[in-house]
Amino acid sequence: MNETVTLLTIFVLSVFVGIEVIAKVSSTLHTPLMSGANAIHGVILLGAIIATGSSDGALPVTLGVVAIVLAAVNMVGGFVVTDRMLQMFTRKKPAAKREDVA
Repeated sequence: MNETVTLLTIFVLSVFVGIEVIAKVSSTLHTPLMSGANAIHGVILLGAIIATGSSDGALPVTLGVVAIVLAAVNMVGGFVVTDRMLQMFTRKKPAAKREDVA
C-alpha cells in the first residue's frame, strides 16, 4: 500500500511538472521540440512495456496495456506531425513537361 501511494505521488507530481514545462514553451519553439520529444516518447513506451511485463495483478496489467497504447499513439502522432512539418520546408520538384508522341 505504501509503495502504491509513493508511485501515485510521483505520477501526480510528474504530471504537474510536465504541464508547467510545456506551458512555458513559446509556440514558435513547440514544433521543433516535438522531434526531440519523440525520443522521450520512445523511452516512455519502453518503460511502460517493462513495467507491464513485470506486474502480476489484473489491474496493473490493464493499466500497463492502456499506457502502452497511449504511449504508442503519442509517439506515432509525434512522428507524423514532425514529418508534416519537415515537408513544409522541402522544395517541390517542377512538373516535367510531357511530350505527346504520335
